[in-house]
Amino acid sequence: MRFIYCLLSLIYISVGNIYSQVGKLPTKWTKQAMESAMPFSEYPRPQMQRSDWMCLNGKWDYQGGPQLATALNPSKPIDFDRQAQQILVPYCPESVLSGIERNQEVNMWYRKRFEIPASWKGKQVMLHFDAVDHDATVFVNGQKAGSHAGGYDAFSLNITPHLKAGNNVLIVAAHDQNDGRTPSGKNGPRGDYTFTSGIWQSVWLEPVNTKYIKNIRLLPDLENSRLKVLVDADQGTVTAVALEDQRVVARATGESGTAFYIPIPNPRLWSPDEPFLYDLKLSLQDKSGNVTDEIVSYFGMRDVRLGKVNGVVRPLLNGKFVMQVGLLDQGYWPDGILTAPTEEALKYDIDFTKKAGFNLIRKHMKTEPQRFYYWADKLGLLVWQDMPAIWYQDEDTLKTRTTFRTELKAIIDDHYNSPSIITWVPFNENWGAFDVKEITDWVKRYDPSRLVNGNSGFNNNPSYQKAYGDPGNGDFVDTHIYVGPYKASVPDEKRAASLGEFGGLGLFVRGHMWPVENNAYDYEPTRQALTDRYVMLMDQVEQLMKYKGLSVAVYTQTTDVEHEVNGLLTYDRAVEKMDIERVREVNQAVIDAGSKLK
Repeated sequence: MRFIYCLLSLIYISVGNIYSQVGKLPTKWTKQAMESAMPFSEYPRPQMQRSDWMCLNGKWDYQGGPQLATALNPSKPIDFDRQAQQILVPYCPESVLSGIERNQEVNMWYRKRFEIPASWKGKQVMLHFDAVDHDATVFVNGQKAGSHAGGYDAFSLNITPHLKAGNNVLIVAAHDQNDGRTPSGKNGPRGDYTFTSGIWQSVWLEPVNTKYIKNIRLLPDLENSRLKVLVDADQGTVTAVALEDQRVVARATGESGTAFYIPIPNPRLWSPDEPFLYDLKLSLQDKSGNVTDEIVSYFGMRDVRLGKVNGVVRPLLNGKFVMQVGLLDQGYWPDGILTAPTEEALKYDIDFTKKAGFNLIRKHMKTEPQRFYYWADKLGLLVWQDMPAIWYQDEDTLKTRTTFRTELKAIIDDHYNSPSIITWVPFNENWGAFDVKEITDWVKRYDPSRLVNGNSGFNNNPSYQKAYGDPGNGDFVDTHIYVGPYKASVPDEKRAASLGEFGGLGLFVRGHMWPVENNAYDYEPTRQALTDRYVMLMDQVEQLMKYKGLSVAVYTQTTDVEHEVNGLLTYDRAVEKMDIERVREVNQAVIDAGSKLK
């Protein structure tokens, strides 16, 4: 008996250790991510690639907590003592993947040692952060290199003046009060899920010459069979070469800072069914004709606008109505929270969405790394991009509202070139809504190449504030109906009708749920019953499309998320909760029926 007791004790301890290592609900990628010396080692910025770079993801020294010296705009870094822990970047300290797994750190201090390759001698060294939540201050070898405010947009610093030969020390102070006064979406104090903070996307270095390409803006012009190119760079001549299947199809020359056009004869159009991407090479030359920078990019020739189909206002893709059948995609993970555990995992949700016959995702209340949009571009998936909500828009309005507007612009700038993104969504269900009409108009002016849904689900509203309601402008009349889809929006003379959220049907799957009380808008007892109910809902969506003018239907949701069990997948992505072939069949039937509307 004593032997059996000891054996059971050992098993119990072993299981406990495994549990603590993999977290509450591991995914099939958790172990790989935890054991990776350099997570997300793929080039982080597919639309502006250079051949030489250095990934700084991996183990960093870390100290965090409200008791530490403030990390909000500090003038000098703190000392790292023997109590410093190791954190796995780019996973937030709240996640199990980070190795920290603590909430409400507020003050986060990171340290990384690195050496600059000898081949970078004479180069300018750019330090890139793809996302740090929310205020970041960067020190290199004890000197302040710069700072940034914003949890969802990328930023870069030229750290060349602060570097030295041999070993260099990078310290990042990140501060996140998580008080609802900065854009935070479901990640805020009134949000539904575990919030995150600190570094949560890749950190990397890149050498450039003194004169280099800082940014690009690409705009397809189908009407004139050309691509508009604007290169942000120090003064110089830009040569642009467009390639189709590695064959040069066009070449053009212009000046940096001034838009010019590349003719694209007989353009191959980008769409979810045929997501063709052209390659693009851009080079910058100085006055002497010397090439000072070269980048590789890509673009898709597609056009999105409103038009009338049989007298009904609908969104048109490349001049044709495509019924948008989508999933609400929140992008949360049980192991990485806002950060997917691996590149394969990041791509997995897109692959699954395509497999299930959807042609759209609504990226809800967050952004993703650039590589997510690359996969949406490459695999062919339309994207509605939400702006993460602010929660206390009526407090300290000069500061909070300015913060929201600044980050909204930055997010649009970051993702402007992705052909998959066809709609911007500034507000959701009146959350943090202010000046909706004016902001909707501003987004439309700032990016007239896309559609704008000013207040998705304006018929819903949190109890603690007065509803802003339908702004009356933008490109969509958008309501959320649970379970729906009855009483969905109908189009007006200037806007298309969208059912921005519906469904939300739950199924409990033992062993694959977050350890809290789980819920949904309604429930089904079995996989078959859930599938039957989904098919019936989509049959109703088809009726609304044909006879009531509905053009978009977004089902809630791609995966379960923490307490919500209304996903097509469990939260750990281990179980498909519906018969996906039947889901695909009905989705395709609705999309096909839409293509027959004249």
